[in-house]
Amino acid sequence: MSQTSLNSKIVNASKWSTITEVIAKLVAPISSMVLARVLTPEAFGVVATITMIISFAEIFTDAGFQRYLIQYEFENDEEKSNTANVAFWTNLGMSLFLWLFIGIFSDKLAIWVGNPGLGNVITIACVSIPLAAFSSIQMALYKRSFDFKTLFYVRLVGMLIPLFVTMPLAFWLRSYWALVVGTIVIHFSNAVILTLKSNWRPRLFYDVLYLKKMFSFCSWTVLDTILVWATSYIDIFLIGVMLNEYYLGLYKTSIATVGQIVSIITAGILPILMPSLSRVQNDFSEMRALLLKFQKYMAIILLPLGVGIFMFSDLITTILLGEQWTEASTFIGLWGLMEVVTIIFARFCSVIYPAIGKPRISVLVQILHLAVLIPAVYIAVQYGFTTLYWTRSLVRLELVLVNVIFAYMLIRQSPWKMFKNILPEAFSAFVMGWVAYILLGISNSILMSFLYIPICIVVYFGLLYVIPGEKDIMLIIKNKVLKK
Repeated sequence: MSQTSLNSKIVNASKWSTITEVIAKLVAPISSMVLARVLTPEAFGVVATITMIISFAEIFTDAGFQRYLIQYEFENDEEKSNTANVAFWTNLGMSLFLWLFIGIFSDKLAIWVGNPGLGNVITIACVSIPLAAFSSIQMALYKRSFDFKTLFYVRLVGMLIPLFVTMPLAFWLRSYWALVVGTIVIHFSNAVILTLKSNWRPRLFYDVLYLKKMFSFCSWTVLDTILVWATSYIDIFLIGVMLNEYYLGLYKTSIATVGQIVSIITAGILPILMPSLSRVQNDFSEMRALLLKFQKYMAIILLPLGVGIFMFSDLITTILLGEQWTEASTFIGLWGLMEVVTIIFARFCSVIYPAIGKPRISVLVQILHLAVLIPAVYIAVQYGFTTLYWTRSLVRLELVLVNVIFAYMLIRQSPWKMFKNILPEAFSAFVMGWVAYILLGISNSILMSFLYIPICIVVYFGLLYVIPGEKDIMLIIKNKVLKK
């Protein structure tokens, strides 16, 4: 693929991916604000433990085939189609087996995750596993071909389901069942739409030779995904067992709230990064340039967003969640700031490993992170919720350090160049944060906070505008956005 063709595909994919996320962020806050006021933190805590089980099972149903289909350079379309078929039937078979297994041992699983008596709920919720497996291969093929326009329509339907299914059920049932049913309907709609619109259809073909060929890559990918799952859910498990459902709901919803805000920017770009880097995997110089370009453009918006979440966490909590969630305010602010730092450095670097066909490096990175995370969280949770979220947030800096080191070792991506690349944005965001701190010290009412936000935005972009070279970059981004 020529560089011009690749750039064109990246721009077009970015357009549709960004449009998807913009619409999602217009719809998601509405459903989140309503559900957070109708349902209790305990209900969200129950769903968090169910999600933990489902996400673990989905590691084995996908088996890393999505990454393989995106990254691997096939010799022809027939090889790609045959590989997709083997991946599809393997996924579906594993998902049905795991759903049966969960159903048999659901009561014991419920006790193990700290929710005794919810075995039937777990069994019903886990119907999402085979539904997700049914559509995962189609989704990988769309991403490989940069067809984010089709994924836009799929996501659009998924965005509307909380409004027309989850929210009415929440008002009617006033329980976690609203969230469970809503999730199942989303997975069902994804499976139907992706199958109907896909040019590729599963057929009765299976060859163990294709499975063996995929296994050397996928075995490391599965192990990496298990470790990523562990880093994401070890704290959820410990809170559920050692604290209670209230704090579990508080904790998980805080992270989800930050995720909704930050993904306004990241969800439109990050899915494109791995396919883009994979296409230039044999040219490390081009890969480094592409990585720095993605990092620069994202940092322009992400850094002030992270500082803004940190400074205006009380306002965000009040508006998006309501008064019953005020205890989560500080955590939302701290997690928002650390999320941005982690994305700009660790997340961008972590995409390099599968893109160049070395998923085992991802495994090593996750093992090193877990070696720090598990003892830190286990000790911190014994001292209460506040100590836990401070510890959990700061531990993410270890992930940043390890990833930038491996990025340098593998493709000679200089950590200093990565930092220097976003230094103007970091400086401007730092000054913006001090301005917000001074203004909030005068008055931190909701009305005044709304007035402070545009002032902070003007300060940030005003500083960035006068820094040499930054004005041209912002004009490029502005012209691309207006053009699209």
